[in-house]
Amino acid sequence: MIAALAVTIAATDVAVALAAKSAAIVVDAKTGKVLYSADANGRRYPASLTKMMTLYLTFEALAKGRISKNTPVPFSAHAAAMPPTKLGVRAGGSVSVETAILSMVTKSANDSAAALGELLGGSEDNFARMMTAKARQLGMNGTVFRNANGLPDPGQFTTAHDMAMLGIALREHFPQYYGYFSQRSFLYGRQRINGHNRLLGRIKGVDGIKTGYTRASGYNLVSSVADGDRRLVAVVMGGASGRSRDNQMASLINTYLPRASTRGGGNLIAKAGGDNPVKTLAKVFLPKHDAPAPDEKPAVDDTAVASADDDMSDDSAQAAEETKPVLQVRKVKTVAVAAMAPTPAPAPQEDASQTEPTSQAVAAYAEQAPQAPAAAQAVDPVKTSSVPTGWVVQVASSPTQAGAKALLDKTSKQAPKVLADAEGFTVAFDKGGSTYYRARFGGFDSKDAAWKACDALKRKKISCYAVQQ
Repeated sequence: MIAALAVTIAATDVAVALAAKSAAIVVDAKTGKVLYSADANGRRYPASLTKMMTLYLTFEALAKGRISKNTPVPFSAHAAAMPPTKLGVRAGGSVSVETAILSMVTKSANDSAAALGELLGGSEDNFARMMTAKARQLGMNGTVFRNANGLPDPGQFTTAHDMAMLGIALREHFPQYYGYFSQRSFLYGRQRINGHNRLLGRIKGVDGIKTGYTRASGYNLVSSVADGDRRLVAVVMGGASGRSRDNQMASLINTYLPRASTRGGGNLIAKAGGDNPVKTLAKVFLPKHDAPAPDEKPAVDDTAVASADDDMSDDSAQAAEETKPVLQVRKVKTVAVAAMAPTPAPAPQEDASQTEPTSQAVAAYAEQAPQAPAAAQAVDPVKTSSVPTGWVVQVASSPTQAGAKALLDKTSKQAPKVLADAEGFTVAFDKGGSTYYRARFGGFDSKDAAWKACDALKRKKISCYAVQQ
């Protein structure tokens, strides 16, 4: 059932390899039973998994008729200035809502997410408050959002448990739009933009949902799997590399899909229960000791991507197996998305007929997040939702992204051992008014490592140079 990404596992329960800051959860999407859990309630940075909530609110607006797939999404100077990966719309330009959606689920476009946030919330800051309020409605009590795209912010965090809950909610609440998550590419003008989720089409039943990466978060992935009468939602956060994260997800799916129920117990999110989210805010416990923020914020050239996960200790494996809870999710009352306006719209307010928390309550809750000075961190790469920073090896450039990717594939095949632990990606740049694409490999933890790799490539007659990105 699992393709080349699968790793060899025993028929009995096994300890899935986990990185030091990793977390994972596997949930039976028909019953809510947690089949596997490893630090699923530990605080983690969501990276581009954030866009799942941006899309949730976009789907909600579509379902309520406040916008249509053809509604123009204007790109402000703020949205256009987002770092890659991005669609590249200039300030003052626009795309349709559907194009913005497709660019987010495939390319993980940071500019499209910010532009949608401004369209729906009046400003990205206000939209982030709406996102957090919606998270409370869904029972995501370990999550605070500060932006629409997942770019690094020390006050933005979530848990693997909450991301599983959001993954289930997206399918259950918006089945008419959920198919977007299975898109592997789309046409933008004459350009075909390919997606980042390498499990789509490679593992039977995987139909989405989202990848994510920043240096502080590691490699994240939420996967939805439907095979016959069985459904799973699985989350892996804090992977040491894109490859190890994908292998871990493949192992989880292969192990736990046969154990999922074939009957199910109805719509999980539609189940009633739980406290009013406004009252719940005061009772939420968010442990600060396990926040994955580094002691010192890394400089731009201080990124290291490992090639494999460390083995999970026997104690951790035993603890994960001892607790098999049922994911508690509940019916939410749909609250109107803030009216679109060129000026910031008011934050969602408490109403006796609704269960939406006040903006003041959300703000008070958000203040629990650790505050740290802003720092340069890696943002979304071409292969996994972020572009690696630090030392990289460039092998060529091309006038097309497809050409650059072809060069990456060719180089990987010519020097598989040299680049075994490297991640290929493309970077767009302008020259003489035209756009070109650099073909680069990242994942080197030092200048010497990058130079050593380049020297090995040159011995194979492959031109290259090491550069600090």
